[in-house]
Amino acid sequence: MAGQDGPTLITSVQRAFRLLEAVSAHENGAPAKQLARETGLPLATAYHLLRTLVHDGYVRKLEDGGFVLGDRLRTLHTSGRGQALLSRVRPTLAALRDELATAAYLTFYEEGEIRVAEIVDGPRTPRVDLWVGFEDAGHATALGKSVLREMDEEARNDYLSRHHLADLTPRTITSTPELLRQLDASPVAPAVTDLEEYALGTVCVAVPVYSGDVLGSLGVSLPVDRQPRLREIRDRLIPTANRVTRGLSLTI
Repeated sequence: MAGQDGPTLITSVQRAFRLLEAVSAHENGAPAKQLARETGLPLATAYHLLRTLVHDGYVRKLEDGGFVLGDRLRTLHTSGRGQALLSRVRPTLAALRDELATAAYLTFYEEGEIRVAEIVDGPRTPRVDLWVGFEDAGHATALGKSVLREMDEEARNDYLSRHHLADLTPRTITSTPELLRQLDASPVAPAVTDLEEYALGTVCVAVPVYSGDVLGSLGVSLPVDRQPRLREIRDRLIPTANRVTRGLSLTI
């Protein structure tokens, strides 16, 4: 029985993909009967698969009975494009990790949140323990503060109005005026630092990057005893961030 189940499942998947290919060829939609003819599927089978694809969001049924591609596929396409872009810059992040003997991080500001897109670490360059998510700790991380520093005033105020400045360590800045003052007066600008504000024993430095119009940041985390080298590390981060921005801005 188990041996018969496998081919049946594979055939169903193949039929579903053939239907998706047929649907994609009709920008204004096509009815089930036409799609069945084009794919060589029995009409009942085409109806069954189309209902399933509509239910899961891969296909959308129009009011006139035609079928077009659904939002779920567009989401997959967008995610796939994002992964393709990240694959371009991972070697650059890995080279930065190896050169500085630090974990490297890449974040972006998307849908009103600062989110980690990539971390490149290793046995000798462990990442910081992300015990609080970046969405709740933008004020306490160099990566988050770099994004905040580059925002215009309206976007920055919007972000801060929606996020509590939680006290994560004794060194975390929890006053909005003080946070803004330090952002505007960073001694290592255009970089910003996190001096044990997210995790005791760890300091970080980050600089801005862009993926098209999307703002982000590139940063590294270091043991606190390497704090005297922050300016030197900043000087290596800036050209690397420029390379990352160029890599992320190329058309796929």
